Amino acid sequence: MKKNIALLTGGTTGEWVVSVKSASTIAQNIDLEKYNVYRIMVNEDSWFYEPADSIKIEVDKNDFSLTVNGQKIKFDGVFIVIHGSPGEDGKLQGYFDMLNIPYTTCNALTSAITMNKGYTKAVVSNINELNVAKSVHLFKDQPHNEEKVLTNLNLPFFVKPNNGGSSIGMSKVKSASELTAALEKAFNEDDQILVEEFVEGREFSIGAFQYKGEVIVLPTTEVKTTSEFFDFEAKYTPGATEEITPGNMNEEEKERVERIIGEVYKELGCRGVVRVDYFLQKDTGDFYFIEINTIPGQTITSFIPQQIKAYGLSLKEFYSMIMEETLG
Repeated sequence: MKKNIALLTGGTTGEWVVSVKSASTIAQNIDLEKYNVYRIMVNEDSWFYEPADSIKIEVDKNDFSLTVNGQKIKFDGVFIVIHGSPGEDGKLQGYFDMLNIPYTTCNALTSAITMNKGYTKAVVSNINELNVAKSVHLFKDQPHNEEKVLTNLNLPFFVKPNNGGSSIGMSKVKSASELTAALEKAFNEDDQILVEEFVEGREFSIGAFQYKGEVIVLPTTEVKTTSEFFDFEAKYTPGATEEITPGNMNEEEKERVERIIGEVYKELGCRGVVRVDYFLQKDTGDFYFIEINTIPGQTITSFIPQQIKAYGLSLKEFYSMIMEETLG
């Protein structure tokens, strides 16, 4: 018997447009012989299912159900593909935990922690062979933020919202005169920001997921961008970056990275598919953790679909594995 799956998309941040594209990829590739898929839009005003143009059916949030043609539909599981709030910060996860409905992502606690870049770095910093760039954690409207940054960090550095993804609100600062504008840009996106010293090296992004108790680390993607750094436009504009999958690592680097990523997945208590961004430092080859994304993009230009292909799976097989692991 087919399982009813809610595919949640949208959200309340600027990342909703990426979420909608990700949901389209999943909807086109999920196994419809196994699952009845209902794409549900979540925004600040409402949660609704849109079976046809101009027809919107509101979700009953009391039990997360739909009534379609007089029939009440309840869900066996939820595929959350909302980047940013409320899909990636633990809010929806807590809601579904209370309703006892399984979902594809990390749990509420892990989602909340990993949404905060500063807290995440504190959790993973004790992992063997993992390094983190020196950083300063700032809060909006606190005095002397600029002084704190310039006193404690060496230029250049990155300024980024502490909660968020897709590099929205992020800047690279190469001189002290650029700092004020960079802080304002980041604080427009979040009340907390993280300023990190620049680590020179090769940038990579790598996916991992759990299936039948085993953490599977996917082939990594090496990122070479023509932009100053890997920002929102570089991420989602075809041709703006050179993305090499599998990335160019020697056997020692490959084995070490896979070992570290497995430890990151376990240390943070992850579930479902996640993506970790990292540097291999120039000259040393040391692993520097950048951030983890617990609901990585699934758009046509996203890394996970590239890495799934390189691993030797179809997206249909991959999404079935994710749903099997979710539903138990």
